[in-house]
Amino acid sequence: MTRAPIPRHYGLDWLRVAAFAILIVYHVGMVFVPWGFHAKSAHGADWVVLPMLAVNAWRLSLLFVVSGYASRALLTRAHGPGGFLRQRSLRLLVPLAFGVAVIVPPQSWVELVTQHGYRAGFATFWTYDYFRFGRLGGIGLPALNHLWFVAYLWLYTVVLAAGVALIRTQAPQRAFDRLFAGPLLVVIPTAWLVCIHGWWFPMGYETHDPLHDLMAHLSYLPAFLFGFALAGSAPVLAACVRWRWAGLAMAILGYGFILTVELVGGDAPRWLYPTYGAAHALQQWGATLALIGMAERHWNRDAPARVTLTEAVFPFYLVHQTIIVLVAYWLIPARLAGGAEFSVLIAATIAGCWAFYAIGRRIAILRPLIGLRSLSSQKVAS
Repeated sequence: MTRAPIPRHYGLDWLRVAAFAILIVYHVGMVFVPWGFHAKSAHGADWVVLPMLAVNAWRLSLLFVVSGYASRALLTRAHGPGGFLRQRSLRLLVPLAFGVAVIVPPQSWVELVTQHGYRAGFATFWTYDYFRFGRLGGIGLPALNHLWFVAYLWLYTVVLAAGVALIRTQAPQRAFDRLFAGPLLVVIPTAWLVCIHGWWFPMGYETHDPLHDLMAHLSYLPAFLFGFALAGSAPVLAACVRWRWAGLAMAILGYGFILTVELVGGDAPRWLYPTYGAAHALQQWGATLALIGMAERHWNRDAPARVTLTEAVFPFYLVHQTIIVLVAYWLIPARLAGGAEFSVLIAATIAGCWAFYAIGRRIAILRPLIGLRSLSSQKVAS
């Protein structure tokens, strides 16, 4: 692999910021939809599922593509694959361990109290029950919860580092450039995702257990590797621009079918599962392709806020779901109207995330725990 430096792609920076902003709204929405979540509102409604499904198929695939692209840039600045893996392990595993030990426990406690009849206070739960490495009320403890993304990102980074160490030729990059610089950019990823969602795992679900989540790995590892190869391929980036409108049309078509099925209501017949999965695949790759093309063509420019926002994204991600769950729990006695409850959750989550980031970034010992570079390495990088 060539070690030529990868220029900063501002468009993908903005895309990453926007994707995590959508994720915050999505997880607030989880309080109201009839799907399982750690805290639930009394104002749950079936219709809330419809806007959630507009982003459900592609939000995480997009993040893994962007993470793969960023990994290529980081690798070119590291001391070989080993140095790259060490750097990424520090940046991912330290916040992951801190998150599992400190940030996630309130989520599990709220879920146990509100849904499983657990009666002990949080301090008792955290000191006596959380680190049991077993199940309590059907919940595995300690828990990854939303931090599964960080765990998977580290696992895929290990795969990437091993691959780069073993494959010393440019042949894979040249093959990628030839294969995806034309219409196959649309065809191959869509066909792969149709196999996953329409054939191998129709109406399947992700477990977020790294050892028992084949469906997710088959989807997200290729997305991560695609992003890595994309960072070194001007022809494929140009193809993303050319095919962005086709991708948008695919996403709308796929979502339109899913929306129709949901509006009809009732349980979908089993014969419809493969078609529903194919629509999911169309939406998943179509939206991802369209957004990458838009980022390259329209959003690849810098702005003063970008540096702060891109740095804040990871700390926001680490803490946002715990804030959502705690605020939703505290709002139960308030008996607010549904719209007011949603607004309070959004405002409180943004404010809480910003406070977490603003305080943590100024305290040297906290920076590695919340996913930020140490102050010394930040000065060197700048």
